[in-house]
Amino acid sequence: HTVFGNLIEGALLVTFVLLLFLGNLRAALIVACIIPLAVLSTFIGLTFLHLPANLLSLGAMDFGIIVDGAVIVVENVFLRLGGMSDEAQHNFSERRKVIYKAVTEVGRPTLFSMLVIIAAHIPIFTLQRAEGRIFSPMAFSVTSALVGSLMLSLTLVPLLCLWLLRDRIPHHDNRLLTWFKHLYEPAFVWAVARPKKVLGIALILLVAALGLGTKVGTEFLPELDEGTIWVNVTLPPSISQSEALLAAHRIRSALHSVPEVKSVISKVGRPDDGSDPKIFNGGEFFIELAPEETWRPNYKKHQIINEMDKAVSTLPGVDATFSQPIRDNVLESISQIDGQIVIKVHGDDLKVLRKTAKDIINQIHNVAGVSRAYIDRDGDLPQQIIDIDREAAARYGINISDIQDTIETALAGKATTELWEGERHFSVVVRLGEAQRSLSKLDDLLIAAPSGAQIPLHELAHFRQVMGAMNIARENGQRVVSIGIFIEDRDMGSVVSDMQKKVKENVIIPANTNVTWSGEFENQQRAMARLSVVVPLSILLIFVLLFDAFGSFKNALLIVANIPFALIGGIVALFLTGIPLSVSAAIGFIALFGQAVLNGVVMVSVFDQQIAEGKTPEQAVHEGSMSRLRTVLMTGLLAMFGLLPMALSHNIGAETQRPLAVVVIGGLISATLLTLLVLPSVYLWVVKKWGTKNVNEEEYYNYLD
Repeated sequence: HTVFGNLIEGALLVTFVLLLFLGNLRAALIVACIIPLAVLSTFIGLTFLHLPANLLSLGAMDFGIIVDGAVIVVENVFLRLGGMSDEAQHNFSERRKVIYKAVTEVGRPTLFSMLVIIAAHIPIFTLQRAEGRIFSPMAFSVTSALVGSLMLSLTLVPLLCLWLLRDRIPHHDNRLLTWFKHLYEPAFVWAVARPKKVLGIALILLVAALGLGTKVGTEFLPELDEGTIWVNVTLPPSISQSEALLAAHRIRSALHSVPEVKSVISKVGRPDDGSDPKIFNGGEFFIELAPEETWRPNYKKHQIINEMDKAVSTLPGVDATFSQPIRDNVLESISQIDGQIVIKVHGDDLKVLRKTAKDIINQIHNVAGVSRAYIDRDGDLPQQIIDIDREAAARYGINISDIQDTIETALAGKATTELWEGERHFSVVVRLGEAQRSLSKLDDLLIAAPSGAQIPLHELAHFRQVMGAMNIARENGQRVVSIGIFIEDRDMGSVVSDMQKKVKENVIIPANTNVTWSGEFENQQRAMARLSVVVPLSILLIFVLLFDAFGSFKNALLIVANIPFALIGGIVALFLTGIPLSVSAAIGFIALFGQAVLNGVVMVSVFDQQIAEGKTPEQAVHEGSMSRLRTVLMTGLLAMFGLLPMALSHNIGAETQRPLAVVVIGGLISATLLTLLVLPSVYLWVVKKWGTKNVNEEEYYNYLD
């Protein structure tokens, strides 16, 4: 519901922006028809890859970016047709020539622009583990849509323009574009006259934005509201099965005391098949909430959780943490420990490990943002030790295995025969009655000696009770004690930084012991490290594509230079909205790079075209900028409005994609301004300083063909 609601709203906003800028319903509908066809292309791609259509695969679909190719083609056709007389517009042959020339002018830039956007998504395909499974479907769906859109933009769109744009194409700009040109031209003239100053201002803003980025928090993935609640409860280590079931009943009653709770399903311990390796004193509770419209007025989910936490906290010996079903599974799949951040202490001496873990907890539990910190499966349990007197057993001629088998049969039971009922059979187990099934009552159990004598067990074995560790975990051949940490009301990166600082300053790590930081923090570090390598390689590929498109090192470098400047708006948007930098936001920056390059390609290609037609660099930059103002504004605004519903949505599932949308919207604001002001001024400065290759008009169109 959330996904398709956002997609429909985005499509309507995109169509509205097209209508505003083109001022022609037929031209707007030509571009808008690409939207359902691109969705069809997406479904074909998802079907081929056996991926479902869901929040992950369709959540980041931006129709504004997808129709960019069609926008460039239609806008240029619209511009060229507007330059024809009314009589020529009615002439099919003349109209076809103009449309062919208009599409040829922008065909190559459009092809390379869309290829650049596709290349910008390559880093997403390289993500691993949880982040890879979450975001690679999005990259596949967007790429499928872009490929379909590119093919349609260069085939179907020109044909529709030929059929539908037959007459009444305005010969002048509409009011909206005229208003934008009145605003843009003075700023453009000022910027072109001062290229060094404009470039310096842009660099200062970039440095300031990067500095501001250090104030933005970090996290692995934004928390998704799943609509339900999952509660993990730890009971006292020595609790019996009957007491655990009674405690679960009390916890269910406490949770039901909150009016918004519809149902509670509980599970204590682990299943017999061992498929869920939970400790026997651990309980899990699945809570289904009533529909949100039935909640108390102005009541939010976090208030419900706080109320449930207070209700459960009144029960003695119960330690509860609140999560969500999918999130809980993801956290456990990362480090097998219940916690957003997991600190693992490795070594050989269990006592040293436990002491070190307690020292670490003493330092971190007061760090701002830490809502709970605990040692996983900590505590001692009473253990019964059976010491067999081997000398006594030897005197009576009794085997040690006979003594062990007798004790096992008495306490646990042993199958002695099979009972068949038709095709079903059951093992018949012999053991002591429940009243006699305790170690204290085994002293007088008789064991037969080979001589026929019946020897009491207390003459052959001695029983004693000791305390032992509830759990001994191992990882990579070493013992490990793990600390699970939950965070609240603060970003993960800042909390981890503060915790690491405190541990480093105040905890002495013994020899042969090492501490590792795992959980979501480990995943975040791994994902960001991979992106830090793959993203530069992707930018290098974009540069190669641009160099091939323009045949000019300077032009390719000018366009790629737009990429770092696009960071400015994205970082500021994250800071203003208080959204931490996550893998989702990083992917937003990746998507932003492609869009920033697209606008650069549109501008530089028209500058080269104007110079090829014999105009001076000054005329080429001025006329090219004015003619492409509508294209740049449309592509930027379409991409922003296409993601606006996602950025503003608060429905279930919207949290995962909101950082991506916010980054793209904010980044496009700065990227569009820099494309319109910085790029023309720097291009003119470079051309006047180092010159450019002069190509006559005929050679230029032969090159395009």
